[in-house]
Amino acid sequence: MKKIGFKDLQLNPATAFGDEWMLLTASNQVRGYNTMTVAWGHFGSLWELDRHRNCLPTAICYVRPSRYTKEFLDRENYFTLTSFGGGQKKALGYLGSHSGRDEDKLKAAGLTPVFDGDVTYFAGAKAVYVCRKLYHAPLVEEGFVDKRLIDFNYPQRDFHEMYVGEIIRVLVEG
Repeated sequence: MKKIGFKDLQLNPATAFGDEWMLLTASNQVRGYNTMTVAWGHFGSLWELDRHRNCLPTAICYVRPSRYTKEFLDRENYFTLTSFGGGQKKALGYLGSHSGRDEDKLKAAGLTPVFDGDVTYFAGAKAVYVCRKLYHAPLVEEGFVDKRLIDFNYPQRDFHEMYVGEIIRVLVEG
């Protein structure tokens, strides 16, 4: 994997999340880690910080409270988003529908973790976004302007929690 700048990406966020899916992973080999498939998220710029004037590169992802990965995400300062560019859909489907609480789902999915300091991503990735957690908050029923979204997406009122991370490193294959 080689490091590139965030602004050098050729990326369609709607495709990257919605069509291709990604793996959201928190923690590392020493403290233990877990991963889950995400299909809802955003890339862009949000806020200012230090050298990033009006263009802090960020990734936003959403996690239901019941997900095992959330425990790791809440505990850690960093997370990764691993993209396979539309590949590995069978493995991603498995990882999105099975819990690491109950089994070694990575073994079952056939993916190989890559441990890089405080973060974990996966061999065969097309791109990896290493993020430093900046903000975390639950979505709340009162915030929905279009109430149809609630019954369609949250019939049990198990609203996602939002995590905003500063993209501190982008790795691409090659």
